[in-house]
Amino acid sequence: MSTPQEPVETTPATGENKTPVVRWVRTPPIDIFETEQGLMLRADLPGVTTEGLELQIQDNRLTLFGRPSVSIPEVESLVHQEFESADFLRSFILSDDVDHEGITAKLQHGVLEVLLPRTSRAQPRKIEVQSG
Repeated sequence: MSTPQEPVETTPATGENKTPVVRWVRTPPIDIFETEQGLMLRADLPGVTTEGLELQIQDNRLTLFGRPSVSIPEVESLVHQEFESADFLRSFILSDDVDHEGITAKLQHGVLEVLLPRTSRAQPRKIEVQSG
């Protein structure tokens, strides 16, 4: 199954070349499942390191952006390539019961895990009605 991709034009931030560069942006496969603590988001991001990964929360939206670092040693030459080196971008609207301050993430062997913990909810309590 192929991953949806779309070309995105970017302009180099520095240098004299003002010609836009076309880079492919892909949507990585994501699994989201429920745990005792909240939701766990798992993304398959081969070739991505922590330096090439950015997670951001703004206006109740979690955004993942990254750039894989695939390098071929200078003494070797590429004969066949199936792994596409493309940036990735994925956004999710978070529910109101996600504790934004408690979100944690770890990247291990190309798999990103983001824990989206639930906020603690107030326990129901009985309100005594007084006669007046």
